[in-house]
Amino acid sequence: MKRILLILTLLSILGNVKAQELEVIKLNAPYITRGETVMATLAKRHSERSFENKDLSFQDLSDLLWAAVGVNREDGRRTAPTASNKQEIDIYVVMQDGAYLYNAAEHALQPVAQGDHRALVLGRQKYDNPPSLYLVIVADLAKMGDVTAEQTKMMCAVDAGIACQNINIFCAATGLATVPRATMNKEELTKVLKLSDSQYLMVNNAVGYPKAIDN
Repeated sequence: MKRILLILTLLSILGNVKAQELEVIKLNAPYITRGETVMATLAKRHSERSFENKDLSFQDLSDLLWAAVGVNREDGRRTAPTASNKQEIDIYVVMQDGAYLYNAAEHALQPVAQGDHRALVLGRQKYDNPPSLYLVIVADLAKMGDVTAEQTKMMCAVDAGIACQNINIFCAATGLATVPRATMNKEELTKVLKLSDSQYLMVNNAVGYPKAIDN
């Protein structure tokens, strides 16, 4: 009898673990007519470190990722240019339920790791409320050729900066709050995100809704 109860308990535990496994998230089609004019957006662009305790809507998340490095042409080219179109820039989304890799070709989120790993991106900095998520920009130096060449490192840094600015501009145009950051626990994040030796953590953006100002 005890053996049967033990088996039933184990089956129940395994069933709960399976139910909690992350799945691929197919994102909404980007709403490409939203936002303000270029000049109005640039006038509003600023870093924001105060966030509402609220998750991004699914549409906002979908549009944000497409704006960052999404496919905007039938030949697979992206909203963010890369040197010789190597497309060495990847974006990982780290949010409360887990970490995901943005698959630009499928416009979907591929699960990478379960659990809330935002503290690894936050590092030593503190916010009144944590942002809804972090977009972690990673460069795969191997896609550029010689991973040790200074030119490779420089171009990866430039390409990561372009993706980061796409995020900043989108947030300014749509009323989201963001701040680009270099701080993160790179050693632990490398493990959590399952990065290869040639993948380098470049920069990250905290993203959420701006904290309302009390009148």
